[in-house]
Amino acid sequence: MQTEILQFYKNKTVFVTGGTGFLGKVIIEKLLRSTDVIRVYFLVRPKRNDNVEGRFKAWKNEPVFETLLKIKPQALELVKPISGDCSEPGLGLSNVDRRTLTSEVQIVIHSAASIRFVEPLHRALNINTRATRLMVQLAKEMQCLQAFVHISTAYSNCPSDHIQERFYPEHLSCPADQVLKFNETLSPELMDKMSPALMGKFPNTYTYTKALAEQVIQMEAQDLPICIFRPAIILANFKEPMSGWIDNLHGLVALIYGNAHGILRLIYANPKAEALLVPGDYCANVTLASGWHMAKNAKPKSPAPIYAFAPSKSNSITFGESVKMGIEYNHKIPVTKTIWYPFAHFTTCPWLFQLGCFFYHVLPGYLFDLLLRLKGEKPILVKSYHKIHETLVLLYPFNGKTYLMDTKNTTQMWQSMSPEDRSIFPFDMANLNWEEYFRRILSGMRVYLFKESWDTLAHAKRRLFRFYLMHRFLQLVLCFAFSKFIWFLYNLVINEEPKTQVISVTPRKFSLGY
Repeated sequence: MQTEILQFYKNKTVFVTGGTGFLGKVIIEKLLRSTDVIRVYFLVRPKRNDNVEGRFKAWKNEPVFETLLKIKPQALELVKPISGDCSEPGLGLSNVDRRTLTSEVQIVIHSAASIRFVEPLHRALNINTRATRLMVQLAKEMQCLQAFVHISTAYSNCPSDHIQERFYPEHLSCPADQVLKFNETLSPELMDKMSPALMGKFPNTYTYTKALAEQVIQMEAQDLPICIFRPAIILANFKEPMSGWIDNLHGLVALIYGNAHGILRLIYANPKAEALLVPGDYCANVTLASGWHMAKNAKPKSPAPIYAFAPSKSNSITFGESVKMGIEYNHKIPVTKTIWYPFAHFTTCPWLFQLGCFFYHVLPGYLFDLLLRLKGEKPILVKSYHKIHETLVLLYPFNGKTYLMDTKNTTQMWQSMSPEDRSIFPFDMANLNWEEYFRRILSGMRVYLFKESWDTLAHAKRRLFRFYLMHRFLQLVLCFAFSKFIWFLYNLVINEEPKTQVISVTPRKFSLGY
């Protein structure tokens, strides 16, 4: 059965950047399993202690490819790594590889990015903004290019609470071209010092440099068949190739992991704010569908279409609801590595968060580390809490309020797809079952992040029950101590109230002695 999207990708050569990242792996797996592409090139950065071939060998052994290899045992032979680095001039490509890409590639998926919120500006510019310009320049040399999908983020224009599927040059205090010139001519230290002035209302270098990358596309890619995909917060896969698969601890994934571990108990977020969460496999499907849809409807010199992907207004979920679901399923499928009974409280008050961190995290952390020292093991918890608290503060601009994301183009694309394509490339957020999704998230986290088999579930439940009893006992002790403290203060106030002093005069008795 050849649907429109399948026909579009048939016999195509695809170049993917960011293929070693979570979304990049899911995209490549989907291409190989569901379409008939003839070649997939993907950019691989050589590391100090691991060359490209070594990284590619480890990459092929990822669990995400298990289903693919059962269906198509030779599928990974269609994949060829290309040595390169998005942070380097010319993308670090050799002349031979560059000629190969420009002569063979028909579809480009640019997924590579630094997603670290605290990345120094000069480095974030190189990876997120300059690399996008270099990819656009490379695409202009490609002789057979039919589609270029640039993967941005739904928060690339977060200075606005209501984000539409358009470009936002008004958010930038300085044009992208000028900022890149600064980055080329000024020292890294000076560039980083200029960060606050350049970033303006952007909360971190990630969202800022992704916004700049979008302007590069707006200004420099007008003659290319190009589109922008803006996914919201990407979590584990929902259905394919295996439900719940996740391989990283970035952003909200780390918070869910920490809560399941029994470490994270205080969350700096607004529980009533809508959580813009999307499954990883749905994002891969939108990526492939948007490439087809843009190529099908491309018009010369027209602005690059933007496809935003976020939960449907009719099927939204709040941060409070998502945490509640996560804890509920964590209680049903706990892990043996849990160190305390999982629960969570919210606060949006900065000083209350700082105070609560001491009692919820730091103080118990010192006690736990003391036990580790007594056992002759290395203390880890207090040090981990510093990173956790930093992450919570960095995420607050996105967790503290509700963003309204327009997804008109993405909705129209979904409606234009045939029933067969919808079945092969599903991403309908209006009918996503959130409870089922969170059950799969916690199940996948148990297997792929905690590395625990289902044989340990009974032991984990017994362990969790003991922690539950300890948790309730501690609550009773704290309630008793608090009530005693209140009673002590009450008595102290009562005893210090001013008393009226009564002076009694006893009349003396005089007797006359005769």
